[in-house]
Amino acid sequence: MDQRLIQLDQGSGGRAMHELIDGLFISAFSNPLLAERNDSAVFEVGAGRIAMTTDSYVVDPIFFPGGNIGCLAVHGTVNDLAMRGAKPLYITVGFILEEGLDLGDLEKIVSSMADAAREAGVQIVAGDTKVVPRGKADKIFINTSGVGIVPPGINIGGANARPGDAVLINGTIGDHGMAVLCKREGLALENEIKSDAAALNGLVDQMITACAGIRVLRDPTRGGVATTLNEIAEQSGVGIRLFEEQIPIREDVAGACEILGLDPLYVANEGKVLVIVPRDEAQAVLSAMQSHPLGLGARCIGEVVSNDPGRVFLRTRIGGHRLVDMLRGEQLPRIC
Repeated sequence: MDQRLIQLDQGSGGRAMHELIDGLFISAFSNPLLAERNDSAVFEVGAGRIAMTTDSYVVDPIFFPGGNIGCLAVHGTVNDLAMRGAKPLYITVGFILEEGLDLGDLEKIVSSMADAAREAGVQIVAGDTKVVPRGKADKIFINTSGVGIVPPGINIGGANARPGDAVLINGTIGDHGMAVLCKREGLALENEIKSDAAALNGLVDQMITACAGIRVLRDPTRGGVATTLNEIAEQSGVGIRLFEEQIPIREDVAGACEILGLDPLYVANEGKVLVIVPRDEAQAVLSAMQSHPLGLGARCIGEVVSNDPGRVFLRTRIGGHRLVDMLRGEQLPRIC
C-alpha cells in the first residue's frame, strides 16, 4: 500500500481517518474551537446580524497559476460574506477525496487553505472528510460554509441599485478564468496568466469606512462581469450602461480570449468586486479602493440608468451600443 496516496479506509471513520484528520487537518487549521473535536462549533457573536453562505469547489485542474482549489475555497467563501458587508468569522469545510489522491497534493492544498484563512482573519472551525472509490470523483471536491457578522447600519444587496449610481470595479477582469483555462488546455503564452483569487474582506472594510451607503457589492465569478451585472439589473429593476474604454483587461488575457474565441466580459474572476454606489460618493470609494493593494487598478466602468430595466448595454469605443446579455450555456466548465 502506498502511504502517500489516499486510501478508502481514510474515509471510513476508523483509526486511519482519525490519523488523517489529526495529523493534517487539525494541525493545519489549529484553533480552540476546532480542537474541541465536536460535531459542531459553538461560539458567541457580537452585535449585528449574522450572514451565512455555502459553496462547493470542483475546479479542474486543482493547481493553477496563482492558486489551487484550497485557497480558492477559502477566498470564495470569505468573499461571499464580504459582498453583504459582513465581517467573516468562521468557516467549515468538507472534503470529498478520491482514492489514490496524492497525499502530498492534499497537504499543499490544506496548507494553502490555512494560509488563506490566516490572511483573511477567519478560522476553520469544523469539517468533514469522505473518501470515495477511484473514478467516483476527480481527485478532490471541497464544500464550505461561512459565517460572519453584518455591522449595524449596513444594507448591501443586489436590489439596491438606483438610476444615477456609478459602477466601479477594483481591477482587471478575466484573470482567474483564463489562468485555469490556459493551464487546462496547455496554452503557452509569453507571460503566464495568474489567477486573481484573493480574499476581499479587507478591501471591502476600507470601502465601507469611506462610504457606509454602498448599495451593491458582488464578486463576478461564474458568468463574469456581464452575467453578474445582468443579475443586479434584474434584481433592482434598472438598466446598466458599461463604458468599453474604461473596462480594465490585461493584454495577455485579451489575447488569450481572442485566440479561444471568448469574451472577457463573461470570463470568471475570483478577486474582483463590482461596486454600485451613489454618484456623489463614487470618488471617495474609488480613492479608498486605490489605497488598498487589491484595488490599485480600481476605476469607474459604468452607470445605472432608468431606461431598459433589467438589461445591460455596452457603449463601444466608437460610440455605438450593444446588448450585453446574460451568459447562455457553459462557457468555461469547472473554473471554481
